[in-house]
Formats: sequence, structure tokens, C-alpha cells
Amino acid sequence: MLPLAPAQLGWLDQPPEYLHAWLGERRQPAMRLAQVQRWLFASRATRFEQMTDLPASLRQELAQSFVPLASTVARRLTARDGTEKLLLRLSDGQLIECVLLKERERRTVCISTQVGCGMGCVFCASGLEGVTRNLSRGEILEQLLHARNLLPAQERLTHVVVMGMGEPLANLASLLEALELVCSSKGLGISARHVHISTVGLPAKIRQLADLGKQYHLAVSLHAPNDALRNQIVPTNDKIGLQAILEAADYFQQTTGRQVTYEYVLLAGINDQPSHARELARLLRGRQAHVNLIPFNPVVGLPFGRLSDEALARFLQTLQVARISVKVRKRKGADIDAACGQLRRTALGASPPSGDR
Repeated sequence: MLPLAPAQLGWLDQPPEYLHAWLGERRQPAMRLAQVQRWLFASRATRFEQMTDLPASLRQELAQSFVPLASTVARRLTARDGTEKLLLRLSDGQLIECVLLKERERRTVCISTQVGCGMGCVFCASGLEGVTRNLSRGEILEQLLHARNLLPAQERLTHVVVMGMGEPLANLASLLEALELVCSSKGLGISARHVHISTVGLPAKIRQLADLGKQYHLAVSLHAPNDALRNQIVPTNDKIGLQAILEAADYFQQTTGRQVTYEYVLLAGINDQPSHARELARLLRGRQAHVNLIPFNPVVGLPFGRLSDEALARFLQTLQVARISVKVRKRKGADIDAACGQLRRTALGASPPSGDR
């Protein structure tokens, strides 16, 4: 007799072989697994009782052993521009965030891969308390389903950005398992070309991702044009170095044929000078690269400011003159603290960080 699957882990965390065996013990055909999957991904069901093409007795047994979605929405915020931010409570009580962004025909979800983050980027609210644990495949997928379920019935998700809480490549195995369903016709049916994975730069993992032969888009969170400055902003760089990261990114581009994006958060008076822009241009010259400039969104307790419009224009123009592909990322959800980690910190009642960082 199979032991009961822990209900708190949720249906989406159970291995297919376990679910097939569970159904087989109840003399249910294998197609039941596909039926449940369709209800979750296509029909937006959140309870087994809604799955009306399943026998009533099976629905009862399913509800006794599993939950379709193990996470719950603890808080939902809606911005004036239509951006929606969800604070999700996981089965063990941990909190994570995801964001639904709406722009013209695009419906994009920004998802998390860890509870907290261990990379220590000094401007980011997600990592102020460090990393607690990795998210499971199901916990990653459920963020997309919760966000998708906010949309009108005629709308669907079109893009995924893996830029929420955590370092995605530090939880690559679970992320890849989740993305298999995200991009499958049996799941959400989102094109792999519309999946953007962000990393602070873990060279071995970047190469591993490249070797998969998938068409995911890679974004490297650069934030500085030299090691000395980047060591201050991204502490993990001290043990890795820009050269190793850029070589891995070059390998990704050569292997997949996909242009690499370099994210650059502009911190007033720290990495936003024209000299930094010129150095960044020299660093990326000759590479098939695109730069996303991100004006810093102030976080309570962090000693960084948002640069002026004039400083942003100078930085942008310097890169453009150097013929670097560049754009400024639009600010979305500003009135609901949509920047990663802020809502979770508020819910946890975290105090502002101490020290002079």
C-alpha cells in the first residue's frame, strides 16, 4: 500500500510515477492524471470538487490525499498601472512574492525561485535576511497559476521572467522541472523564447543552462563595469569575477544563438557616472549584448537613492554613442512597492538593516 503523499506539498510536487501508482491502486486509468493537469492549467480549477469529469468518489479521495495548490494568497496589491503583486504563503508558512505585469497584449509573471536570497546584492530587499531554502517545482509553478487566475477568462500568460526572490541558477534543477510544464502544451504553453532567466552570474550553471539546447533568454545582473566596484555591490563577485561571468555568457550566446541581456541597476553616486558608462561600453564592445538600465527603486532602510533624470539621460546617451544596444526599463507598480522582496519584508515586520552598507 502506498503511503499518503504529504498533502501540504501539493499535487504539483508529486512525481508522475507516484501519481500513476496512486491512481492504479484505485483502479483508475492513467488518463486521470492528464485530466487533473488540464483542470489546473487550462480550466483554472483550484479545488478537486471543481473537476466534474472525474468520478465523485475519486474527487473525494484526491481531496483527502492532496491539495491542487498548496500555497495560498496572503495578500494582493493592485497598482494604478494594473500591475498586481501577490504575497504567497507556502505550506510551511514561508512567504514569497510574484508579480503580474500587463502591457498591451503581454501578460508577464515575475516569479521567485527561493525563500530569500543568498547573493547579498546590497540594494536588494530580497536578500536582507539571507536565503531560507529553495522552492520546489510545485511552488514555482503555483506562482504562475495564482497570477494567471487573476486574468479574465479570455486572457493567457505570454511571458515569464525569473527575476523574483532568489538566485534562479542556485535552484536550477527545480526551475527546469517547472519550466518543462510552463512551456509544454500540457501546461501553460508559453514559448521558451518568452522565458527570461536572470542571474548574478554563476558561470558553471550558465554553461549548464546553455548545454540544454533550450531557447530560454539569459539576463546577467551586472550592476558594475569592473570587479572592484562589483565586489562592493554584488559580494559574490569577489570569488567569481567578471571575466569568468562574461566568458560563460559568451558561451551561452554562441551555444544557443540567443542575445544576452545585461541588467544594470543605477545607484545614485555609486555606479551611475559617465565614466562607468564608458567602461561598461568597453566591457561589452564586440559582444552580442543588450543592456537594461534599471533606475533604483528606493527601499526603506537601504542607503541608496534614485538617480536624477539628467544623470540617467547622460548614462543612456553615453552607451548609445558607443553603439551599445540599450534601453531603460519601465518602472511598474511603483505605488505598491513592486520591487522584489519589499512586500515580504513588510509582512514579516522586518526592521531596517543596520550598518553603513
